[in-house]
Amino acid sequence: MLLSDIPEIAAHHAPNAVAIHFEGQWWTYAELRNRCWQLSNALQTIAAPGDRVAILSENCPEYAEAYYGVPGASMALTLLNYRLSPRELTYIINNCTPSVLLVQPKYLETIRLIRADLSSVKHVVLIGGTSDDTISYDDLLKRGEVKAPETKPKETDLCWLLYTSGTTGLPKGAMLSHRNLMASIMNAMAGGAEALPDEVPLFMFPQFHVAGYVMPMYHLRKWPVVIMGAFDPVSFLKAVEQYRVTSAPVAPTMLAMLLENPAMRDYDLSSLRSFGYGASSMPLEVLKTAFRKLPGVGFGTGFGMTELAGNVFAMGKQDHIRAAEENLEIIRSVGKQLPLARVRVLQEDNTDAPPNVPGEIVVRGDQVLMGYWANEKATKDSFVDGWFRTGDVGRWDDEGYLYIVDRKKDMILTGGENVYPREVEEILYEHPSIAEVAVVGTPDPKWGESVVAVLRLKEGAEAPAARDVIQFCRERIASYKKPRFVTYVGELPKNASGKILKRELRDRIAAGELKLDAG
Repeated sequence: MLLSDIPEIAAHHAPNAVAIHFEGQWWTYAELRNRCWQLSNALQTIAAPGDRVAILSENCPEYAEAYYGVPGASMALTLLNYRLSPRELTYIINNCTPSVLLVQPKYLETIRLIRADLSSVKHVVLIGGTSDDTISYDDLLKRGEVKAPETKPKETDLCWLLYTSGTTGLPKGAMLSHRNLMASIMNAMAGGAEALPDEVPLFMFPQFHVAGYVMPMYHLRKWPVVIMGAFDPVSFLKAVEQYRVTSAPVAPTMLAMLLENPAMRDYDLSSLRSFGYGASSMPLEVLKTAFRKLPGVGFGTGFGMTELAGNVFAMGKQDHIRAAEENLEIIRSVGKQLPLARVRVLQEDNTDAPPNVPGEIVVRGDQVLMGYWANEKATKDSFVDGWFRTGDVGRWDDEGYLYIVDRKKDMILTGGENVYPREVEEILYEHPSIAEVAVVGTPDPKWGESVVAVLRLKEGAEAPAARDVIQFCRERIASYKKPRFVTYVGELPKNASGKILKRELRDRIAAGELKLDAG
């Protein structure tokens, strides 16, 4: 089965049912199918099978159409993070060499700024607007016939290409085939919560995230998906009341903001039945507050990653209730394996770790990525005997729950976004006053973790103010990656081979031995 088949299948069963709600407008499944067909056929007039089509946009219905319409044209959709800097976007676009770029008007000036450097891009298509130097998305759609494309992709063809930062400092393109994405969707449907026919799911995570795989799952179930442009508590509350939303994905930081907002009392939230969360564990106190303020609302969580096209672990409503009532440790777990993926925890000798012994989490199954785009070495290094190495350290408990112990690759998780220290470090090494740098995460009650830059100055250099160091990074990388705190040391702790001991730095920060300056 192909990801691009989903609108057609849903329209076969429920052509007049609502597929998408967005800002007061709605589209039926028949309309979604027809527009996806049009997009597929129109793209074939300006690009060739196998081409990449990149999209730079916030959440909108056209993004959902691109989910299906681009792969339906036998092309690969490259999902771009709109929070990246022009420098970062230039690297990614030139790495994947798309021939077509779909962009919202809000980000058109960014593309114009780097356009001369994007040699592969032949056409820029403007979503929701017109300009002299672009093709209007609506005009492009009119070029496509309302019929299924004559040429169909294969299940093993590249469907989505998502970039994830690597410890080398350069982003890597995770290649997800139709089979990868459909396996992830089927795994979630087979092992997830009960699917009720009257669900009205709200989608508010950025559509460029791998979390977008849940939208095709919703559409396969013929549910009306409410797309929200960006999260803020009041907009969320309005959407729940207006559309009678029953379920929504939410990061623990989002939930905390929502529970603290007094506007909760002003809206009818009686339709809400469940929240699904990920990216970080749920603080037990936040969960207890949620049960108190939103009685009857259940919670579910999972564990996955871009390279897995979605989740391979899940923990449902009853476990969350038990954890809250009995203060169980399982609230810090990611649950148990979903049925269609196989997960192991390996020790250094590649043998299975017994319960309560940490090791690297490895995964096998149809949802594991094809490999990394134009990066054979990274692909080869990411597999051991056919098992994908996640780079995360975990441990089983005696009941089969999995706990994430550490980020083997030193990833920092802040506000639901992944920040890889090496990428920030390479920017800081460009500063004329800095000799050595180590970037680590420190716990943050609001964001999960904060990025901390630990710096050693060049001999004779004056220490730049923390605000200037932070601004230096802000100008060169996405704002969420910049350090929140800066601290200076005379020497960075290292082992015998010269490797910086980041755990020691984290311990010193936790003990208050290093003064953190937020500028």
